[in-house]
Amino acid sequence: MNNTSVIDVWMQHPTLRFINLPIFESLRRWTGMETLKEEIPIDFTVAAMDQGGVDKGLICSWWGPQGAHITNDEVAGFVRKFPDRLIGIASADLYRPMAAVRELRRCVHELGFKGLRVVQWLWDIPVTDRRYYPLFAECVELGIPVCLQVGHTGPLCPSEPGRPIPYIDVAAIEFPELTFVCGHIGYPWTTEMIDVATKHPNVYIDTSAYTAKRYPPELVAYMKTNGKKKVLFGTNYPMITPKKCLEGLDSLGLDEETRNLFLHGNARRIFGL
Repeated sequence: MNNTSVIDVWMQHPTLRFINLPIFESLRRWTGMETLKEEIPIDFTVAAMDQGGVDKGLICSWWGPQGAHITNDEVAGFVRKFPDRLIGIASADLYRPMAAVRELRRCVHELGFKGLRVVQWLWDIPVTDRRYYPLFAECVELGIPVCLQVGHTGPLCPSEPGRPIPYIDVAAIEFPELTFVCGHIGYPWTTEMIDVATKHPNVYIDTSAYTAKRYPPELVAYMKTNGKKKVLFGTNYPMITPKKCLEGLDSLGLDEETRNLFLHGNARRIFGL
């Protein structure tokens, strides 16, 4: 791979509460990952970034119906240790809308976070549900993107909430001022996701959870044409390492402009980095 700046827009540090969740059993089976017995230091994650040539990572908290699996304060602690490498992405409790809005404000104003992540399959609720809308409205006021999941789920949860059509499509219509960054490409609804990103100027795609060798051909074609400014690089670390994600990137035939936009330029613009 040629030397260039790389920003990973979807990663999380594997705390024990997070990585040992029962819903990840399918991912552990696929990847050969063992159940962890003790906490891994954040230095391990930054070392994986170094190995893959990633300069900066948008590292997120995780919140589900049972509570926080990675807390916003834990993420803030990771960022404080590596402020030049890590950028915080918040999460919040959909079931407590006012507390969630206040927590998001705290994360942005006090902790310096740059976005909100909600993983829909954790809640089994699509983004057109009323529970999302207070947070979506607050993201608009704060001027930050919301980062979502699209496509099927690897974890043992229903895939339906990750459909681009109708859910992302309708939410983008109702919140035209909100930037949506849709992670995991959208497979098997890749064409739907490309259509939604093409239709809405406020909708983007990130490639997390896929290696460059596995990018669908229609996504690569989109990146080379009218999708140059619409696709961002992500890993979904620790499920896939940056080094493995980027193997095969040269074989995609991206020109220098498209490559730079994909690896860092689009992320800098969309997240205000």
